Amino acid sequence: MVDISGLSARQLLKLHAAIECQLIKLKIIRTANNPTGDLAEYLFCMAFPDWVQEGNSQAHYDAIGPAPDNLNTKVKYQIKGRRLTHNKSRQLSAIRDLKEKHFDFLAGVLFNEDYSVSKAILIPHAVVLKLATPDEHVNGHRFLLRDDVWDDRWKVEGVVDVTAKLQSVWQ
Repeated sequence: MVDISGLSARQLLKLHAAIECQLIKLKIIRTANNPTGDLAEYLFCMAFPDWVQEGNSQAHYDAIGPAPDNLNTKVKYQIKGRRLTHNKSRQLSAIRDLKEKHFDFLAGVLFNEDYSVSKAILIPHAVVLKLATPDEHVNGHRFLLRDDVWDDRWKVEGVVDVTAKLQSVWQ
């Protein structure tokens, strides 16, 4: 680990910019935005090589690939990630037009503060719709990746824990 404790704020920001540029060159992130969402998309597409990642401008879903329960059926995946820091909130970014069913599965990942994978999951749209909360302020729905989403009761509705799969490609 590099000791950055002696760097000034300006030096830290320059280092941050250089790291961001290098991550874009490595195709791990695709934008200069917060890297959490881009990293989530990258990891899911690495862990599931049959998924095809969509372009940045594609609304409502991020990848197309085989369904978890039927490899012959192609489905759309909305990919979201949340990095847990001092703020332990598990709220994902807003899900727009949820009732319109623009995606079949929500692929969600919780990152630890150091960007290691804490938990990852595939959640069918119907379950997301049951658990999400409408939020007029963001013109969409709020969804929290709470621990109970991994409970056995949701497995019968098609929820799949994919933590080990994502951890295996991101050590």
